[in-house]
Amino acid sequence: MSAINAEPLRRDIEHRARADARHDLIFRLLLRLCALLVLATLLGAALSTLWGGRDVLFKDGFHFLFSSDWNPVEDQYGALAPIVGTLVTSLIALVLAVPVSFGIALFLTEIAPSWMRGPVATAIELLAGIPSIIYGMWGLFVFVPFMASIEPWMNDTLGNIPLIGQLFQGPPLGLGLLTAGVVLAVMILPFISSVMREVFQTVPARLKESSYALGSTKWEVVWDIVLPYTRSAVIGGIFLGLGRALGETMAVTFVLGNSYNITSSLLMPGTSISSSIANEFNEAVGLHRSALIALGFLLFVVTFIVLLIARLMLRQLARREGR
Repeated sequence: MSAINAEPLRRDIEHRARADARHDLIFRLLLRLCALLVLATLLGAALSTLWGGRDVLFKDGFHFLFSSDWNPVEDQYGALAPIVGTLVTSLIALVLAVPVSFGIALFLTEIAPSWMRGPVATAIELLAGIPSIIYGMWGLFVFVPFMASIEPWMNDTLGNIPLIGQLFQGPPLGLGLLTAGVVLAVMILPFISSVMREVFQTVPARLKESSYALGSTKWEVVWDIVLPYTRSAVIGGIFLGLGRALGETMAVTFVLGNSYNITSSLLMPGTSISSSIANEFNEAVGLHRSALIALGFLLFVVTFIVLLIARLMLRQLARREGR
């Protein structure tokens, strides 16, 4: 009798096991489809820009990459000036934003009183939600006049320093690479500081308390405990902000000056890949449009290289930590 009663139970268990295996397979296939959809979308966008810019890329080749000439009237196009402008403004933004973001994150996690942490963190997150065109308008109407007023001082003082003096020589226009870099720094600062704050909060309290008990100062705790524990995530947050800066369009367009001349001065106007596309795409036809689409493909390539470097750095750090 017991064997007869056990048979339906055994069948029910086997049926549930098969159903669970089938549901698990469906779940894995759905997740894999989502991942492949992202890759297909990215690959499709890259291939479409490559195909759209084929007239310039396949015709001029390396000349398009390393030439600074940009003359739509004579159908002469070079991507060097937009590439240099994109990299320079993003580098300036990173140099300015990373130390400030690091200080904000440390203040909120290690120094600020509890009643202050919530409002300040909320304000930083609200900065990340401001549209880029608002930053561009603020940069054009507020920050550009301010830069124009202090650039003569920068020219007279910093411009006389050997080696780096030529970076700060130029007319007080207000528009230029330095202005665009500062506006980008303000834009990416909320992203980097938010990531840093979140990862700093993941450090176990017992590690910091143990270090304090051994007589360490707050700086020593941060340098020897917090940073090593969160190094990989901090670098990831920095490169996330860099990716945001590389692709920014409207804020840079307002304050960059949109000049295709490559100069050694950060005070002079320049251009970037995204701002060139935004300014000229509506009126572009023929080879001109192909050149702008090719710039879009180059932006894909530059961003991919930056993210690849980030992944290699994180992998190297992971190997060192594993040792």
